[in-house]
Amino acid sequence: MNKQIKAVITDIDETLFSHKLKKVPESAIKAIEEMQAKGIKVFLCSGRNFYLIRKTGILDIIHPDGLITMNGSNAIIDGKIIYRYPIPEDVVDALIKFSKRLKFGLTLIEENAGHINYIDDRVISAHEKYGTRFPQPRTFKDHYDRVVYQAIAFCDELDESLFLPHLRNCKSARWDEFAVDIMPEDSDKAKGVLAVLDYFCWNTDDILCIGDALNDIEMLQFAGTSVAMGNAKSEVKAIADYVTDNCENDGWAKAMKHFNLID
Repeated sequence: MNKQIKAVITDIDETLFSHKLKKVPESAIKAIEEMQAKGIKVFLCSGRNFYLIRKTGILDIIHPDGLITMNGSNAIIDGKIIYRYPIPEDVVDALIKFSKRLKFGLTLIEENAGHINYIDDRVISAHEKYGTRFPQPRTFKDHYDRVVYQAIAFCDELDESLFLPHLRNCKSARWDEFAVDIMPEDSDKAKGVLAVLDYFCWNTDDILCIGDALNDIEMLQFAGTSVAMGNAKSEVKAIADYVTDNCENDGWAKAMKHFNLID
């Protein structure tokens, strides 16, 4: 066993959860159980909020030691939120106005809920690919009256180029041809990971991070040990310490075995 690594922080979609198999591979479930039995903690780190993570059913088969949600804007330990980083109200309101003008669906994600203002073929396509349900539809007024931690714009790159420069201190992370996460410029999964490290008084060498998508890059760069899935984007593979097999080919468990975290 690698005694240096105290925790594994893993992305969910196409890292731990295969959308081709529509499940977490059995090898990954067994690997997590073995690591936790050895005292190695496992945290899920996702662009989803807690509600959407729970809806996948993953928490019924895996019992993580904590969650980092909404691309790092919340960190949850023992059911308590230890870190919050919401999107400023004026940015949310600006997004709503652009959504109405450019006519694209906009999902606003809160701690335990999410709402969408408009459903079209782009929204349907993105949700079908990732096996997720639509959030609760809601008509957005020009001013949104709830705290928002992440937004998803269901638009192409052209529409994104029209509104993103006008959002104060914001950045994007595209995860589908017609879906892009919008978040504060200084917010990412690494910030949520840092909150977990501070909570346990760990340093970066104590953790291994594993992911596949562009929104995983910051946490992989931050971690002492980083792994990219075989199905990861080329940009992700380029910055990882190790590239494992595809999600559906037991890549997650193979990575843990490579670093001697499981037998």
